[in-house]
Amino acid sequence: MESTPLPNDPSAYLQHLMEVGEQSMKQFDDAVAAAMGVANGEPTNGKGFSPVAFMADMQRDYFTQVWRFWNAAFVRALTFGADARVQPARSDKRFKDEAWAETPYYDLLKQSYLLASKQLSEYVENAQVDERSKLQLRFYARQFIDAMSPSNFPATNPDVIRTAIKTRAASLATGMQNFIDDVRKGRITRVDESAFEVGGNLANTPGAVIYENELIQLIEYTPQTAEVEKTPLLIVPPCINKYYLLDLGKGNSLVEYAVAQGHHVFLISWRSAVPEIGHLSWDDYLTLGPIKAIDVVRDIAGVDRVHALGFCVGGTILSCAAAVLAARGEDKFVTMTLLTTMLDFSDPGEIGLLIDDASIALREATIGRGGILPGKELAFTFGTLRANDLIWRYVVDSYLKGASPDAFDLLYWDSDSVSLPGPMYCWYTRNAYLRNILREPGKTTQCGVPVDLSAVKVPLYVLASREDHIVPWRSAFRSKDLMGKEPRFVLAASGHVAGVINPPAKKKRSHWLNDDLSSDAEGWLAKAQERPGSWWPDWDAWMKRHSAGTIPAPTQPGNASYRTIEPAPGRYVKQKSN
Repeated sequence: MESTPLPNDPSAYLQHLMEVGEQSMKQFDDAVAAAMGVANGEPTNGKGFSPVAFMADMQRDYFTQVWRFWNAAFVRALTFGADARVQPARSDKRFKDEAWAETPYYDLLKQSYLLASKQLSEYVENAQVDERSKLQLRFYARQFIDAMSPSNFPATNPDVIRTAIKTRAASLATGMQNFIDDVRKGRITRVDESAFEVGGNLANTPGAVIYENELIQLIEYTPQTAEVEKTPLLIVPPCINKYYLLDLGKGNSLVEYAVAQGHHVFLISWRSAVPEIGHLSWDDYLTLGPIKAIDVVRDIAGVDRVHALGFCVGGTILSCAAAVLAARGEDKFVTMTLLTTMLDFSDPGEIGLLIDDASIALREATIGRGGILPGKELAFTFGTLRANDLIWRYVVDSYLKGASPDAFDLLYWDSDSVSLPGPMYCWYTRNAYLRNILREPGKTTQCGVPVDLSAVKVPLYVLASREDHIVPWRSAFRSKDLMGKEPRFVLAASGHVAGVINPPAKKKRSHWLNDDLSSDAEGWLAKAQERPGSWWPDWDAWMKRHSAGTIPAPTQPGNASYRTIEPAPGRYVKQKSN
């Protein structure tokens, strides 16, 4: 038997024990591998992959890292604070409390968790499965990893314990009450909801509702310039969120900016689904939404064609409506703008991992012929895409520490969810996310006509956000090949929301420009020039290049056929689904 060195050198001793363990494990692995038809780590049975060898490699790698961890712990003790090997990402805010690094117990918890997380992630990355399965495994592994963080539990979070001691457990009592309140609401409270009012400090650009049906209200905004563009602009926001993301408040509003630049702006405000409209279909959203709104805008402005802008799924709805009108031979657009919009769903981002045939079939069986998909379910689904930032952070702060949420307009908007009719939702997810046939000419029949996006022949402005996890920018980039002409593509910094909502006056972030669209997305980016600040002025300049001139600004909203119903923002946007 091999002699064992004296334990006067902890590092060498641990390394020796690890080597002996690895030798024993290798003998066991070799024996099992021989029994399974595997020799020297290679399959002998002609199947090409050995799960046993794969797991053995993963196991050895895990124990090697465990040894490194304990070795680092000894070194840390002997050198009075040398950095350990396992460290969280710089962007990881869960372990910012000094106790996670300075207190051995919490350092052990943190590093054990990080090591196990790393091992699970590597297991997923090395799994011999197809790409979609790997993406799904990666997503669900991250959900498990995020949920099991020691920072999420009161007994293993030093900040929670310190706060409880300091407040004599009042923080725990307040946290329990916060939890009970949220159970009643059916959602996590992430923002001080008393700090905001739709129509007060949110959605407050002056205007009037001049048309409504069971699905939409159409707002005409009051001009702020002596003259306005002769061709009006219709904005189609996403129907899965409230429209006021585009009108968050003074100085933080794309609507306000467009009005200030002299555009004659109209906007669709979608109604959150209630039982009486639970039967509405995708075709109804096209017909009652942009198709009807376009005709109202044309009538009020006295023009034949309009500019149209769609954001996220609002852009998808607008594009399909434009294709329906093209199939009917109706020319009603001067330009179209698509903001973070997908038309080709071959790479649908992480949302696509949550949508499969089984889940859609279940929805079709329950609400496919009528019913409602509750807004809080949609909100929770989007929250899981960034669970640490959008779920667990608020669980810790609100339930474990009893803290009051901050006042943040974007979070208020994000919490103000919208419900959808079942038939509309089912059609959209099956034909877009699952079958990806919106992009294929004639593959779908919408509003009674075969739809071909390429039949839409108008100048196209496409914006994507580089860090968008809902609409990957490379997917948005492909929209220019599916419809429109003379496309302009702009890439904004940041994510799905922050990349779009970036007022020039704040002088934040940047965007990339490249007029050469002949290459693929990566080739375009490689030659693109980064410009500081907002993309909004670039879009406005592009719109002005397609101007038909200006006219005196109207002094009253609507016309004889479409009179003011109520002041903006209207009542639809104020209705709560949650």
